[in-house]
Amino acid sequence: MRYSAFVFDAYGTLFDVHAAVRRHAAEIGPDGQLLSEIWRAKQLEYSWTRSLMGAYLDFWKLTEQALDYAFRKVPSADPKFRDRLLDAYWRLDCYPEVPSVLKALKAEGARIAILSNGSPAMLASAVRSAALDRVVDDIFSVDQVGRFKTDPAVYDLVTTAWRLYPAKISFQSSNRWDAAGARHFGYRTVWINRHGQPDEYLDLSPELILPSLDGLVAAS
Repeated sequence: MRYSAFVFDAYGTLFDVHAAVRRHAAEIGPDGQLLSEIWRAKQLEYSWTRSLMGAYLDFWKLTEQALDYAFRKVPSADPKFRDRLLDAYWRLDCYPEVPSVLKALKAEGARIAILSNGSPAMLASAVRSAALDRVVDDIFSVDQVGRFKTDPAVYDLVTTAWRLYPAKISFQSSNRWDAAGARHFGYRTVWINRHGQPDEYLDLSPELILPSLDGLVAAS
């Protein structure tokens, strides 16, 4: 492989952010998907807004606040399911190909890490629940710098800890804005375009676009 250091975004890349609502879809009703989409959109919006303000609040608090807003926006969804959804968020399903891809990279001698907006406790729980703790070498949380992606200080967490130049690291994210931030920092970036979205940030193109993590080993 050209690359021996692989860093993955967590939410949307390794873990399905809509799995929490889907787990309780029958109880929540027909607007569950809408609720989930608003929850995710606000979670990210709050992270960007707080980074710009310099008013950091850990990602779990933002996740709670975003869900509360989503319930207000979707009145057909009963807020009595709030605690169940939040509990499910600690144990999100990983995408089907994730374990085999990470194990294959590990078998090739690669070093593997997660770099995420998530709080340390959230990430540890998700990794453990998905049984990825034996293949992930390091978990880097923005909590260490008190800023969210796409602040360059976040991407620098890995290069500083691993003593590697950014160009030596392959960074994978399903979030195009995250891939753009990583590309600007200097990482080799792979955009995992799971939902066939049109490209954007055309001046910060990823080196590779894949529909899932399948194919990453062969392309690396």
